Amino acid sequence: MNFRDLTDLCFRNLMRRRTRTLLAIIGVVVGTCAIVVMLSIGFGLTKSFEKQMEGYGDLHMIELYSYNGGGYAGEEQQGVLNDTTLESIGEIKGVTAVTPVISQYMQLWAEDDGMTGVEIMGVDPEIFEKFGYEVAEGRMLKKGDKDVLLFGSEIPNWFYDPNGDYMSIDVDVMGTDFILTADWNYGIEDAETSDDDIDYGLYEMQAIGVLEPKNDSPDYRVYMNIDRLSEIQKENLEAEGGRDTSVQNGVKTYNQALVYVDDIENTERISKELKDAGYQSYSPIDWIERMKSTMAMIQGVLGGIGGISLLVAALGITNTMVMSIYERTKEIGVMKVIGANLRDIRRMFLIEAGMIGFLGGFVGVVFSLIISLLMNTVLKDLLGIFLSELGGYGSTVSFIPLWLIFAAIGFATLIGVVAGYSPAKRAMNLSALESLRNE
Repeated sequence: MNFRDLTDLCFRNLMRRRTRTLLAIIGVVVGTCAIVVMLSIGFGLTKSFEKQMEGYGDLHMIELYSYNGGGYAGEEQQGVLNDTTLESIGEIKGVTAVTPVISQYMQLWAEDDGMTGVEIMGVDPEIFEKFGYEVAEGRMLKKGDKDVLLFGSEIPNWFYDPNGDYMSIDVDVMGTDFILTADWNYGIEDAETSDDDIDYGLYEMQAIGVLEPKNDSPDYRVYMNIDRLSEIQKENLEAEGGRDTSVQNGVKTYNQALVYVDDIENTERISKELKDAGYQSYSPIDWIERMKSTMAMIQGVLGGIGGISLLVAALGITNTMVMSIYERTKEIGVMKVIGANLRDIRRMFLIEAGMIGFLGGFVGVVFSLIISLLMNTVLKDLLGIFLSELGGYGSTVSFIPLWLIFAAIGFATLIGVVAGYSPAKRAMNLSALESLRNE
């Protein structure tokens, strides 16, 4: 019997017992719908997270910190940042650029427009250009720049009048003169504490640019030439009567460095290498990888819940096929007597079971797509609030990728075939004489 004839026969057999077939198909529909919808929620959470991830900082960037905080620089020590170790880090495969960083929190006064406290970051201008930053206005730092500042995108909104109502003041930084100082009482009337005994310098500065938003720490920093900031720090230390501890045994050490990686696929590997070498490192990719693991676990749990429903549907298919054998025992005996191939008898029951699985899977996917559409439109606000507690962000509640549609139909069909295997084998092994005598 060829496959087409066998398929026609199977279809007629299923139609003869429409109610039982329909109930078995409904079981598969419910199971398929449950597993697809559950997985779609997991994929929706992941998609929402990935959309947020796109705006979460620079995934090429690794912030590197020295464990010893600029202590003695011996070659046997781990976690020391100096010119030699930075050169070695720059030779790691995948590293595009490395720049040492020094930083200091200082007060920045805008001419007649108030003040703000900022973290001043000293970087190497030539290397900093390789870090993929772009300016919204002005230009980047260049070699030879001295008393100029490159602003993060949020800094112009941080200024306020400490002698007035403390309301935020938007400053046009490109057209303003600035005073930079470590004296936190400078310009403040009736200051509670006084640094009058410390003669901090006042440094006149100009803005040369404002960076494009990064949605990360660079938005809240101000950058300048590392050599100039080093001079300012030295003068401030002398004013305080302190000493420069960053130079030990004649070697200049740093507390921090920035590492730029060529491809985000390499960021996690390089970050791990640097941690193994004794450094503290931070990159947004570290948090992202942890969140991905959490999302995978959530998908597994949701898929498992849906899988239970499909398992129940498989038991329903098995029951349907077993009952079909009991009702068609004589028919099976007649087929054997007239010379039907035993393999054809087995294939007939397997195809019937597979048809139930296929039809149930197909209809289940259609219902899943409808439910997914409703979840992303009518029920979006309600479910978005609930799913945000699981780590989602509400932009996509349910997402069904194309491959899941075909996988669900194929899996439902496979479940049907597997569920029908035992009844099919039983039908094949029935004795022809016993079958004819039985009904």
